[in-house]
Amino acid sequence: MELMEAIKGRRSIGKVKDEPVARELIEQVIEAATWAPSHHKTEPWRFVVMSGEGRRALGRAYAAMAESAVAGMNEQDRADRLAREEAKALRSPVVIVAVSSPAVDHPRAVLWEERAAAHAAVQNLLLAAHAAGLGAVWRTGDGLGNPEMAKTFELTGNEEIVGFVYVGYPDMAAPAAARISVADKTRWIEA
Repeated sequence: MELMEAIKGRRSIGKVKDEPVARELIEQVIEAATWAPSHHKTEPWRFVVMSGEGRRALGRAYAAMAESAVAGMNEQDRADRLAREEAKALRSPVVIVAVSSPAVDHPRAVLWEERAAAHAAVQNLLLAAHAAGLGAVWRTGDGLGNPEMAKTFELTGNEEIVGFVYVGYPDMAAPAAARISVADKTRWIEA
């Protein structure tokens, strides 16, 4: 697959088959992520890969985050809601937690640049997954900064989760997409 084909053809694929994905394939897409650019070569990212029963750690964190919302519910409604929260982790056979892990001991490292590099790593991961025939979706939201997530994924210092990437073999057609023209999004300053 050529680069522009991969870039233009990649879509968020939220519905995947419940089939295992070979560890070697996941390692390939993470390898691609690690080749993202980073300021001062700090490589400010790390990844936590969950598959099989390992995904339940994320499910438990989702449920723990919902505890305050279900406090006043009757027992059945509470159990149903917590079960739905736990099931979020099982939407794909593999979930990759992408963590921004800023260099704290590099004298020139700047926090926002470190975060930007982690986001670039996720984009590389998504493109590599697409090129490998996998479907993937990058999920974010309020839960990323929740203390329960920080505890579950053992974040330290300035580390932050920048997304959960759900990965599997596609079980849906890639949705059509269009973009605003480059001319409408570009301003040229020339001599």
